[in-house]
Amino acid sequence: MTALKEHPLAEQFRHFVRDPAFPCVGAKSALGKGTLRIAVARDIRSGWDDLRIHAMLMDLARSYAASPTLFQSLVILFETEATLDEAAYERHMWARVQSLSDKDEWLGQSTDARVSSDPADPHFSLSFGGEAFFVVGLHPAASRPARRFAVPAMVFNLHDQFEQLREQGRYDKLRGSILDRDLALAGTMNPMLAQHGTVSEARQYSGRMVGADWQCPFAGRRSHRHVA
Repeated sequence: MTALKEHPLAEQFRHFVRDPAFPCVGAKSALGKGTLRIAVARDIRSGWDDLRIHAMLMDLARSYAASPTLFQSLVILFETEATLDEAAYERHMWARVQSLSDKDEWLGQSTDARVSSDPADPHFSLSFGGEAFFVVGLHPAASRPARRFAVPAMVFNLHDQFEQLREQGRYDKLRGSILDRDLALAGTMNPMLAQHGTVSEARQYSGRMVGADWQCPFAGRRSHRHVA
């Protein structure tokens, strides 16, 4: 894995976020503040870099717990050469999520008690290093322009940041701005975006439009799985 700022994919991602049309103002803020961490991994279809990615998530969780300032994220860019359609990207993205979650549990890390570990629960979020995270997936074949990047990517955002924004009365304004900008970019509203607490956020991770019968491929933490 390469975590050097000089990597051309990292600079390409910064340019992607700086584009005036890019709708996520939170990512723009993180980039401007220097709190958008970017690393480059080999292949989203492989677990080759999963231990190192998990170590980066642990480091972000620890630093955030010590100083919970807004707009901190970890971006993993994968040098995957094959073109993946939306279903294939979703499958491999969740395989990485499962592997990272299994490693977190194996290392004795607890889940964040403020969220659910059940992907069907409206209050679901992932947990790494005791902090809740959610994922934003990007890849070349994404149907939404805002999710369309040159290589497959996974952006890990800290869930608590959005709770902070809610407490400060800033969340609805930020969310509204992102939705309006995404509408301007794509020409249509994103049907997969929903208020947290109404449906599971797992449906939004890959960016693929899914129906009501969609089943999340994430099996959850081993200690929380139901045994038939």
